[in-house]
Amino acid sequence: MQKEGYNRLVSDIGSLLEQGRRQAVSALNTAITLTYWHIGKRVVEFEQKGKTKAEYGTKLIEMLSNDLKQKYGRGFSVDNLENMRRFYILFKNSETLSRKLSWSHYVALLKVNNEPALQFYLTHAETENWGTRELDRNINSLLYERTALSKDKKAVLAKARGTAPTPEEEVKDPYVLEFLNLKEEKEYSESQIEQALIDNLQEFMLELGRGFAFIARQKRISINNEHYYADLVLYNRILKCLVIIDVKSGKFTHADAGQMNFYVNYFRENEMMEGENEPIGIVLCTDKDNTFVKYALGGMSNRIFASKYRLSLPSPEDWKKVVEKARDSCKRKLIKE
Repeated sequence: MQKEGYNRLVSDIGSLLEQGRRQAVSALNTAITLTYWHIGKRVVEFEQKGKTKAEYGTKLIEMLSNDLKQKYGRGFSVDNLENMRRFYILFKNSETLSRKLSWSHYVALLKVNNEPALQFYLTHAETENWGTRELDRNINSLLYERTALSKDKKAVLAKARGTAPTPEEEVKDPYVLEFLNLKEEKEYSESQIEQALIDNLQEFMLELGRGFAFIARQKRISINNEHYYADLVLYNRILKCLVIIDVKSGKFTHADAGQMNFYVNYFRENEMMEGENEPIGIVLCTDKDNTFVKYALGGMSNRIFASKYRLSLPSPEDWKKVVEKARDSCKRKLIKE
């Protein structure tokens, strides 16, 4: 018996088993989601007789919860049955349900109350393979509201065409770091903010977006016996490049642009590996003037971005102004076209 051939056989069987397990999990998730959709449908038909407004309130749900738990065990709490009911009301056509999304995904989506936002999260969760935790994080941090609508449409269309995303599409502005539990009105040093990001690294990765992996903190750069330190070095699997992040506790300045340009040049020459794209730099700052940023970065060949960060979510009134401004911008573009 040839050892090489036998090892290949073991490897092939292992691949088949892994493929079968993935297919089984996918089929199970689809079956569970569809079953819960049908349960929701039966509840709605019985309780509401096909109408949107229930006549019996929560009484039927409570009775069903008690009886189903006694007969079938866990999984039929009042909250879960209410989710199934709302699931059917929100997605009346079972054929539109995505096989890529689990029941947990749809439970997270039930928190979204307006149709454009729901479609935004639904599309991104499916096309970008968001996990449940990532989807929940993006909904809670109001990703839809704080992302420029025109920019999102461009990204979605690019993915639909199968073209690779660009750094301009993947880098957010602003980033919301409310998970750090730092107060907006209090001043913090750059090292304190950096330490808070490291202490909450998982949440920070989710806020950054898709495909980020941690490489180093305070990465030392030594030139002619002088040492410089890049705050954070990450890698993005989607963009296939290193991402250098510099944390600033104040407004973006031309010195920040020069410093980041220095970092990116160094990493391109000394850290970039074969097959990777050129590094990008992100300067995280508390404030910036877009015109100033335009001139400060305009002459540089490297891709460097200045993104604001906030330590708390803006008020509903602030978000309303942002959304209204974005809608007005879209209307003006449509009129020109």
